[in-house]
Amino acid sequence: MAKAYWIAFYRSISNSDALAAYAKLAGPAIAAAGGRFLARGNAAKAYEAGVAQRVVVIEFDSVDKAVAAHDSEAYQAALKVFGKAAERGWRRLYGGRGGAETVPMDVETRHGTHRNEHL
Repeated sequence: MAKAYWIAFYRSISNSDALAAYAKLAGPAIAAAGGRFLARGNAAKAYEAGVAQRVVVIEFDSVDKAVAAHDSEAYQAALKVFGKAAERGWRRLYGGRGGAETVPMDVETRHGTHRNEHL
């Protein structure tokens, strides 16, 4: 079974209080759905036009568990609290033995979530 990963790269944080409130709700919601935080914190170094901001990497045992976590009532409540707290690029990566497959990236901005099929 292929593992799944959520990877969030923050570009800017405009409301640290809302981000903290989101984290208090999102962490338990993700853990309850089987997600494991592999890394979270500020980037030590950024290369190739990257931004040395917050990065979060979460692993799930399957694509189905990752989708269920996102669609869960608890995580959706966390997203409502998140609101426009930050601008971040959120990638979902589905991997297996022999490689990984990327899926379209949802880019969360202060103006809402947008899908980019080309990343």
